[in-house]
Amino acid sequence: MTIRKAVFWLHLAAGVTGGAVILVMSITGVLLMYEKQVTDWADRGYRVSASAGAATRLPIETLLSRVRSLRPALPAAVALKADGSEPAAFSYGRNSVLYVDPYTGSILGEGSKSVRAFFQATTSWHRWLAQEGSGRATARAVTGACNLAFLFLTLSGAYLWLPRRWSWSGVRAVALFRGGLKGKARDFNWHNVAGLWCLVPLLVIVASGVVMSYPWANALVYKLAGSAPPAFIGGVGGGPRTGGPPRGEIDTSGLNELWARAESETPGWQSISLRLSGLNGRGTVFTIDRGDGYKPQTRDTLTLDRRTGAVIRREPFGSGDAGRRLRLWLRFAHTGEYYGAVGQTVAGIASAGAALLVWTGLSLALRRFSRWRERRTAPAPAEI
Repeated sequence: MTIRKAVFWLHLAAGVTGGAVILVMSITGVLLMYEKQVTDWADRGYRVSASAGAATRLPIETLLSRVRSLRPALPAAVALKADGSEPAAFSYGRNSVLYVDPYTGSILGEGSKSVRAFFQATTSWHRWLAQEGSGRATARAVTGACNLAFLFLTLSGAYLWLPRRWSWSGVRAVALFRGGLKGKARDFNWHNVAGLWCLVPLLVIVASGVVMSYPWANALVYKLAGSAPPAFIGGVGGGPRTGGPPRGEIDTSGLNELWARAESETPGWQSISLRLSGLNGRGTVFTIDRGDGYKPQTRDTLTLDRRTGAVIRREPFGSGDAGRRLRLWLRFAHTGEYYGAVGQTVAGIASAGAALLVWTGLSLALRRFSRWRERRTAPAPAEI
């Protein structure tokens, strides 16, 4: 058996074994392509005007007090944007956001629960095959193994794509879509063309998925960059995000001064958010975005001393050693967010290409299996 034939059979076996799960992850990847933009669009109706109320925003403590007078539960986080027409956003877990007029403190309404619930369900399918509780550990093991299989499929597919004879007709057959084809010829053409044009983004998406699935792969990234690997936190983006406000009472006194200090520390800021669950510690951690909110590299983390307001530390995105920078790049290259809307679009198209690869690959495998059965069941030729 030649090397090419051995790679082909391994490629076929990996595709048939993990095809269904890879198809689910690919389709959900397409659906998650513009999650942030779609959510913002769904909430676009909440706009405010300074002329309708006071000339300046109310202090953050006043806003929080007014919100809690109507909804006693403590919000999980609060965010303000520099744009004067944008409302203050109080988050109560992943699926609930309350919008408030920052000039008057009046409640404007809630963000679209249906849109958020859709994306949460899609994320659950993408990461854990919609499993809950203890079933997520098993599902994470399955998706991790299928990510690894997909990495092998991508690399072996690139090898198998290479034409046996380098000629224009040979390359065209596996590099360009051809009309008028049916059956096996059509599936073969689509499979090869999709594999070729989606190869590079798929390698990034799948390899980063493997890194987020396995501690050894995560550690390998740091070692390749010459850095010591930290303790591993499983799951894409650090594991599941749980909903609901933090338990217990939180001391919110002094937030006005701290918020003002956070604003002054970052001229040109576009949005500032604070997770209220961390207020009981010595440091108060703000996330400050200097961009449009869609690129992670424009976000800084600013930690202020709760008592004095002094800066404890400032961590721009990508700060730290080379290993951490590479790991952060992989995390946001996985979704394309690192390159903004263009990167998200490329990642979404590559995910759609992956779905086409699975569909045509399984179709070719079924055709091969059918032909094998026909040969096995065909009557032997009569003896003369």
